[in-house]
Amino acid sequence: MIHLLEARVPLPGMVWGAYPERREPPRVRWPWERAPYGKQVDAVRDALIAWRELDDAAFSARLKAVQARIGRDGLAAERVVEALAATVDAARRSLGMDAYDTQIRAALIMLDNRLAEMATGEGKTLAAALAAAVGALAGTPVHVLTANDYLVERDARNLAPLFNRLGLQVGFVTGPMDEGQRRVAYGASICYVTAREVVFDYLRDGLQRRFARSDLQRRVAALRETEGKRSLLRGLCMAIVDEADSLLIDEAMMPLILSRQVRDSAGRAFFWQAWTLATGLQETRDFRIDGVGQRVELTTAGRSALSEKAAALGGRWRSARLREEVVSMALAAAHVYRRDVSYLVRDGAIEIIDEITGRAAPGRVWSRGLHTLVELKEGLRPSPGTETLAQITFQRFFPRYHRLGGMSGTLKEARGELREVYGLDVVCVSSRKVSSRKTLACRIYDSRSALWGAVADRLAECREAGQPVLVGTSSVAESESLSACLVAAGIPHTVLNARFDAEEAAIVACAGEAGQVTVATNMAGRGTDIPLAAGVAAAGGLHVMCCQVNASRRIDRQLEGRCARQGDPGSVETWISLETPRVAELPLLGVVAKWCGRDAMQRLLVSPACLRAMLAWHQWRQAHQERRARSGLLLADREWERGLSFGGPGE
Repeated sequence: MIHLLEARVPLPGMVWGAYPERREPPRVRWPWERAPYGKQVDAVRDALIAWRELDDAAFSARLKAVQARIGRDGLAAERVVEALAATVDAARRSLGMDAYDTQIRAALIMLDNRLAEMATGEGKTLAAALAAAVGALAGTPVHVLTANDYLVERDARNLAPLFNRLGLQVGFVTGPMDEGQRRVAYGASICYVTAREVVFDYLRDGLQRRFARSDLQRRVAALRETEGKRSLLRGLCMAIVDEADSLLIDEAMMPLILSRQVRDSAGRAFFWQAWTLATGLQETRDFRIDGVGQRVELTTAGRSALSEKAAALGGRWRSARLREEVVSMALAAAHVYRRDVSYLVRDGAIEIIDEITGRAAPGRVWSRGLHTLVELKEGLRPSPGTETLAQITFQRFFPRYHRLGGMSGTLKEARGELREVYGLDVVCVSSRKVSSRKTLACRIYDSRSALWGAVADRLAECREAGQPVLVGTSSVAESESLSACLVAAGIPHTVLNARFDAEEAAIVACAGEAGQVTVATNMAGRGTDIPLAAGVAAAGGLHVMCCQVNASRRIDRQLEGRCARQGDPGSVETWISLETPRVAELPLLGVVAKWCGRDAMQRLLVSPACLRAMLAWHQWRQAHQERRARSGLLLADREWERGLSFGGPGE
């Protein structure tokens, strides 16, 4: 079945051959990490014995007493233990689910205002529900923040019997809901909602209160509220954040802007002129593209040519700084931002593709006119101009919660930044079962066509053996390129990318079927579960092929976490080509290729260890640069906000 993987000599089109597979070793833990919160878990288990002996009437009576005590004393350790035991038993009575020690431990970590690193497939959904229920029993309004509207509604409905058994109300907020529906949902004991929705509702409430900062200002604003203008939120009391690293790290700098449409015909004409001027400039002579930094820089000749062309336009074009900035942005829209990589065109509109999740982000727009320039590039009618009313970033929003906890499968790489920015410690939760994931050797090919041909051969072998395969690609364009190759090879498969986000749940549900091939972007990396069909474990479990170079090791681990869950068998391997996006950014690789030739570069890559080292160094450097950028933006935001004694976000 895997004779191709055991080859010791390079295959056609391959720079170096594969090396023997290795089994992922168990993670070495420090003494204080071996059983975090172990005593509290034991106390919950001891208390659970008494709860399980009660009939339903006695359970309800005792629950009222527990709720009264935790409501009076707050989330003290003793009260948390007895309330958590009641919640665990309620899950058994209402859902038929017995919580594992790992889930109880994760709930305790989140209730302690910390983040739990919990491996994929270990039951984070129930762990979050346990923590949310205990917080709600103490009388605290709880927001459970998850990845998308589908998961929001699914989890709220599936877990409603648990919360109802505890006498708690649960609501959920999704994008299409109106103000009245949102107010009812936020009024529930527990509300499931995406971070994006709760941030915008917070900004709307802030506009209504004029962003009152002091306690006295908030009290006066509350007295002025009428029935038709009541705040949507009951404050930022407690939040449980799923996939915490995605929101707190990867999307920390993304500006969330509340705006309104304005008529700005002069602005649209200005950007049209910028686009026209940009199309008249030539690469190399007039501008250079920095592929790594995703920027365009005008040359001296380009600045001179632009000055001559802009002189006849007058008005705002007299400013050298403004015209160079806007034309550079237009050139970036033309040459850097690529269709099916950075964005989709769907229903006559531009939809940005989130680089981290691979999902489309309807409603999100690029700022400073870039969105309009991309629309002009695609021949679309420019969107109406907007005026910013308020804005905030996740790294300024989340610290405003009184209590904040969360979880993810990939947190340890960012634990320093999470502690520094949010004051959140990371605690690793051991897997319930020992991982049996096999990590196979890396491979690198000369060209994309050679890579796709080899991948097609590998997939044909897996299908013949009845093993399902998930292939991770870097973009919509890459996934469709591989799909075309598989169609030509006659290999049945399914594609999961931003074009098919509505079918995501159905596609993922079938990805574990025997012989199933799923070609995906990072959409399949988190927030989803791939159940294995009968007989698949005997065939080796789910096999993951990573055909991309990610900016972070955390993203690699998210994709790897799709296989070998809860002790199931599974395997993962990385295959890339010299034409794979980001490969040119690898240190030394581009330098050797440029100055010493392609043959010398191939000799450099004589072992998988060399490629792994390059990938690790690139990811470390990228993470360091992004952390510095986030830190700089946060400091600037704080200084700016400190100077506005009565201002609010965006004012």
